[in-house]
Amino acid sequence: MTGQRTTLPPAARAIVRGDRRALARAITAVENGAPEADLLLRSTYSRTGRVPIIGFAGPLGVGKSSLLSALVTQLRAAGTTVGVIAIDPSSPFSGGSVLGDRIRFERRADDTGVFFRSMASRGASGGVAAATRDVARLMDAAGFGVILVETVGSGQVDVAIREIASTRVVVLVPHLGDEVQTLKAGLFEIADIFCVNKSDLPGSETAERYLSELAGLGPGPDGWRARVVRTSATVPSGIPGLWSAIEEHERFVAGSDVHRQAERRRLSDEIVGRVRDELTRELTLRLEAEAELRRLVDQVVARKLDPRSAADRLVAEERR
Repeated sequence: MTGQRTTLPPAARAIVRGDRRALARAITAVENGAPEADLLLRSTYSRTGRVPIIGFAGPLGVGKSSLLSALVTQLRAAGTTVGVIAIDPSSPFSGGSVLGDRIRFERRADDTGVFFRSMASRGASGGVAAATRDVARLMDAAGFGVILVETVGSGQVDVAIREIASTRVVVLVPHLGDEVQTLKAGLFEIADIFCVNKSDLPGSETAERYLSELAGLGPGPDGWRARVVRTSATVPSGIPGLWSAIEEHERFVAGSDVHRQAERRRLSDEIVGRVRDELTRELTLRLEAEAELRRLVDQVVARKLDPRSAADRLVAEERR
């Protein structure tokens, strides 16, 4: 391990030492796809996979940001260092984040034990920015005790958080309404914990009972039966119970083959996705740069060849 530490590039050594400015610069490099980000991610990867990554999903307006703020307060009181990644929708014009309320979270403390990063989704599907996984790994390498990820709140496409988080919390509010349809569309399948937030409002008991009935239909494929908790970030109340449920799930995962199998699946999917992205970029460039491939596209444009047949030809050529 000592030899490995000496081979780290300077920026990576700074991140591992806990230099927050170095971490912030590295995250910016990752978001921008800068060349130096690749070296940082490669060199720090062996120091990742050590801490729980907790994902918070759910429709807009359920109070995820306030809930995370209350949870961070509790974790810091217990001495746990926390990295927070909040995914915001992007402006269609600038590509930047459009939710200004993240600022209040970012300014909530000067405590170096909390590191908050708001990231624009930049059109990435699944409610999670494309760089989120890499940013979480940098926070892991920086030594935080837990990492919290808040998705953009985009309904059923929020389910991509399962590819990053070891525990997924689906946040809802009393008077579920349209959120029930959201559950049926996919959020129910990813929930390790249901959190009925704003439980100081009327209807929270009914919502808890309904979700408990859904969770009672049976355990998931891994044998875990979703827990249901009620919280209020304004009172506040229920925050310790929420964290206890999260810890319970983390212990369940750690005490079985679930974590290993899930991690293997996530990493396999990541490898395939990265290969697909690289091949897509390469082929896109070749379609315009190589005369033979331009002629192939011209045939499709002229309706002399259909896109499927053109794709089959390209695949056949690559296999030769």
